[in-house]
Amino acid sequence: MKNFIEILKQNDLLKIIEEPVDIDLEMGYIAYIEAKKQEKGKALLFTHPISKKENKSYDFPVLMNTFCNEKALNLIFTRPYLEVADEISKLLKLHIPTNLKSKIDFFKTLLSLKNVPPKRLSAKHSKFSFKTLNSLEELPILKTWQKDASKFITMGQVYTQNIDKTQNNLGMYRLQVSDKNELLMHWQIHKDGALFYHEYKKAGFKKMPVSIAIGGDPLYIWCAQAPLPKGIFELLLYGFIKKTRALLTPCENGIYVPYDSDFVIEGYVDLDEFKLEGPFGDHTGFYTPQELFPVMKVEKIYAKKDAVYQATIVGKPPLEDKIMGLGTERVFLPLLQTNIPDLIDYKMPENGVFHNLILAKIDTKYPAHAKQIMHAFWGIGQMSFVKHAIFVDKDAPDLNDYDNLIPYILDRFNCKDLLISEGICDQLDHSSANACFGGKAGLDATGVKTTQELELLEDKDLKALFQTKLEIIDLKQFYKESKNPIVCILLDKKESIKQSFEKLLDFKQHFRILVFLDKENQLENPYMLVWRVVNNIDAKRDFYIAEEKIAIDASAKNEMDGYERVWPEETICSKEVIDDLILRKILKNDMQLFKKFEIF
Repeated sequence: MKNFIEILKQNDLLKIIEEPVDIDLEMGYIAYIEAKKQEKGKALLFTHPISKKENKSYDFPVLMNTFCNEKALNLIFTRPYLEVADEISKLLKLHIPTNLKSKIDFFKTLLSLKNVPPKRLSAKHSKFSFKTLNSLEELPILKTWQKDASKFITMGQVYTQNIDKTQNNLGMYRLQVSDKNELLMHWQIHKDGALFYHEYKKAGFKKMPVSIAIGGDPLYIWCAQAPLPKGIFELLLYGFIKKTRALLTPCENGIYVPYDSDFVIEGYVDLDEFKLEGPFGDHTGFYTPQELFPVMKVEKIYAKKDAVYQATIVGKPPLEDKIMGLGTERVFLPLLQTNIPDLIDYKMPENGVFHNLILAKIDTKYPAHAKQIMHAFWGIGQMSFVKHAIFVDKDAPDLNDYDNLIPYILDRFNCKDLLISEGICDQLDHSSANACFGGKAGLDATGVKTTQELELLEDKDLKALFQTKLEIIDLKQFYKESKNPIVCILLDKKESIKQSFEKLLDFKQHFRILVFLDKENQLENPYMLVWRVVNNIDAKRDFYIAEEKIAIDASAKNEMDGYERVWPEETICSKEVIDDLILRKILKNDMQLFKKFEIF
């Protein structure tokens, strides 16, 4: 990690904070706000981490916001990430060589793959001769949100293997500190680590070996979240990108971890013990509820000389996972295209928190082609967690050109082109009535422009009209230049949204798409409106269609809606903590940024 910190310095991508900063909220908030500066944001090195609560200082500096922008991503890859995507695309199109030049090129390509598999070092090369720590209490593990249950490791590389050691896995899971030498393993039911767990359990084992690495080459972290097919070790991707084999060293529990790790935590998961984990503010921007998860018993903790602790912050977008997701999006496009040949491009907007919204451009060749591809998307690896997908034809604007793309979609919107389905969803999703599965919606916007015209009114006139039937707080129409503007309505919900929608059908000539939200929303902030809408809806429950009009219920759900789970709170920074950081001149008082991303 020290080497990469120097690279960040040389490229003016590092901000060093030497003032004492508390691991409880302060450090996370600073990184949270820095990440929202996006391309202007930098990685942060906290040289003096402290705990006011425990009245202690830590020996190890903390690096955050490592994936601060696209330039940092290219530095982590050691080459342009788009070059990696291009190389994968060419590799997937290899043909049997037919002449001397093509044969030479073919064998050059094969030769370049020799450094893909990781290399296992013998125990004598182990770095574990460095400092041994007594407990997790010596690590500057962060507590990032006020209502988090505890401190938790946010960028731990979790290494596991199956029983016969033929499959290895690298994952990145939330790791709650539940005791000085105990962690709770928040692997979701579909993760390889959880699948190995059930394999050990079924075979009658009592323990499952697990090792956690922190730090080292930051590419390990990116590989940990890569959506590779089951059974493929994520560090193969490291070797492919870097053209250098990852060097692995053995732990006493038989698990191999990267030789250059800054910290290694090794131990085992007790297959018979569970504890309540959470709540925690997570990458969705909401707190996830308490649930039972397996317990990891920590047996050894090693720290490299001059170790740097690496952490991240989760919450409302945009955060550094935007940049990590950008790399994933581009690098894995060629692999998606092997299953969906007519896929031209796709985009995961970060305010859709990736799995909640995806945009896709396809080469439409026959009726219902888009619907066919929707089913394909929902059946491929981690794409199966996508809740909402919008498909456009090859002549549509670039998927990054939202100003032109959204009107293009709205011009082609038709209720009959909606496909509402059901399937698995991210375990952190809160909108569905059941954890782990719920409603999905796909929109085919590959057709021709609608010829139906609406009688559009000014916002104030439409609001006055609606208020004759319904007590609404505010209203705003978006994309009025399109054939089908989106009408966002704020209200203090007193009845079901279905009932409210039915009342407004008396004015159906003035709208086609209604989106209902709670009164706390800011209609002047479409970025956060999109984030909240796609988070809060379950298509099977929250879409109401009548007379070629649609209403979407993006309000918080309760018993009135048949919702029996506890609706979660959003991640909100403590204003007192922010004000104190401003007073100490660690943070700038940037009210425009605070308001734009709803920091408080």
